[in-house]
Amino acid sequence: MALSICTAQLNYVVGDMPGNAHKIIAAAREAYAKGVRLVLTPELSICGYAAEDLFLRPAFIAACDDAVKTVTRELAGLKGLHVVVGHPMGGAERGRSVQVQRRFNAASVLCEGRVLERYAKRELPNYQVFDERRYFTPGQGTAVFQVEGISVGLLICEDAWFDEPAALAKESGAQVLAVINASPFHVGKCGERVARMADRARATGLPLVYSHLVGGQDEVVFDGASFAVSADGHLVARAPAFREDLFVVRAEASGDVVRLSGEVAAAEVPEADLWHALVLGVRDYIGKNGFPSVLLGLSGGIDSALVLAIAVDALGADKVRAVMMPSPYTADISWLDAGEMAQRLGVRYDEISIAPMFEAFKTALAGEFKGLPEDTTEENLQARIRGMLLMAMSNKFGSIVLTTGNKSEMATGYCTLYGDMAGGFAVIKDLLKTRVFRLARWRNANDPYGTGANPIPDRIITRPPSAELRPDQTDQDSLPPYEVLDAILERYMEEDHGIEQIVAEGFERAVVERVARLIRVNEYKRRQAPVGIRVTHRSFGKDWRYPITGRFRA
Repeated sequence: MALSICTAQLNYVVGDMPGNAHKIIAAAREAYAKGVRLVLTPELSICGYAAEDLFLRPAFIAACDDAVKTVTRELAGLKGLHVVVGHPMGGAERGRSVQVQRRFNAASVLCEGRVLERYAKRELPNYQVFDERRYFTPGQGTAVFQVEGISVGLLICEDAWFDEPAALAKESGAQVLAVINASPFHVGKCGERVARMADRARATGLPLVYSHLVGGQDEVVFDGASFAVSADGHLVARAPAFREDLFVVRAEASGDVVRLSGEVAAAEVPEADLWHALVLGVRDYIGKNGFPSVLLGLSGGIDSALVLAIAVDALGADKVRAVMMPSPYTADISWLDAGEMAQRLGVRYDEISIAPMFEAFKTALAGEFKGLPEDTTEENLQARIRGMLLMAMSNKFGSIVLTTGNKSEMATGYCTLYGDMAGGFAVIKDLLKTRVFRLARWRNANDPYGTGANPIPDRIITRPPSAELRPDQTDQDSLPPYEVLDAILERYMEEDHGIEQIVAEGFERAVVERVARLIRVNEYKRRQAPVGIRVTHRSFGKDWRYPITGRFRA
């Protein structure tokens, strides 16, 4: 017996149930025409992942129910085709005095106009970016169904990270496990998934097909790379990452033993995965929200240069505009490098000097500031003038402003509220500064989207970083060297290491305590920052929920 299984690795839009249903129907018909008889769509495919508090609205659940019925009806004529559709499912139970509404993260197995099986996710994640216990009730039971004589056990994402759901599916007769997923990307996550699913396959003695979502949704990105592992845990098939694909895995049964096979797409280096994640995150945020174009302030520094290169790879040069806004402290080489990069990438480039506006602000405030020396107040004025100009252009032309701050700056507050933080989407907010440099070098050596090799002038990468808000300024005037700062941030912020533990690793106590303090006192800034792309296992945003007002000290 043989069965072709399609992992419909598709990019959905949250809340667009009619559009998502149409996408599932079209994919199922195409796969059926190629001999596929089992189509696996990702977790919550009918509504997109994650719909957050939309799950709490009865009208949203009702619309999802209608979309599932549409898929069921439209595919009814395809004899023998089984389609697994992920969707929220409502329910109610009678309490002592009131009726309690419950919701499940569910999947339905559709075949010839009927729902053959329904399965509700048993293990609900509630860590990192996940809040599923806020919305859903854990399911019970199993779902095992037959296609072309092969028994398939259905699991949803987190279920496969635990022993019991898969073991119960095997006890119910499953010969192969089908796992539908919406697992957000971070660096190294693809390898983690394969390793954990290999463990699950070995523990049950069953081969496993992992069907995954692809696309950007606000701050998270889903990388696709659906795959299959054999019963002994070997990778036997893998779809390409970061793009839609109707990926087919072949299952062949000999007695009770099922063997899986398929093509294995090559894994890429971490920098390539990062680049693809950032490009996809920008493309989907701009496209799904209907923005016609983007603009950003191009300073001649590494951060804005990297954001510009990402934006052009994501959207094309015709949808990207760069604005250089020199101040009295802008170095000539910054002008030259910014202009050269814009020319290399073919984007519209404009220059607006902020010097007259800066002088006007200082004149207006001269009476209030009489007798006081210039300090960060005047530095921030320059950043806020730039922010105001960019937002004015955004209002006038409908373009969204891409901010250019990195994770090291966001952590320490080395950024200006209503200045360089002003904008709609923070592209590199989860990249530490040292990684910004590594990624810029990688992009200069590679041209993954055909928009031009070596887009970033070498001097932008090699010169010392500077905000250029006062004479001869460098970032290291205000911060520890980025190699030291980022190493501490990785330990303290991303890994939750304590101060004593970090000091024991050889870092200077005063520097560690200073970094910890900067993180603590700048929470109020981060709460006002735009949403941006998450690419590590812990980013500022949903992963990081610290009070602004508090007296605990580590």
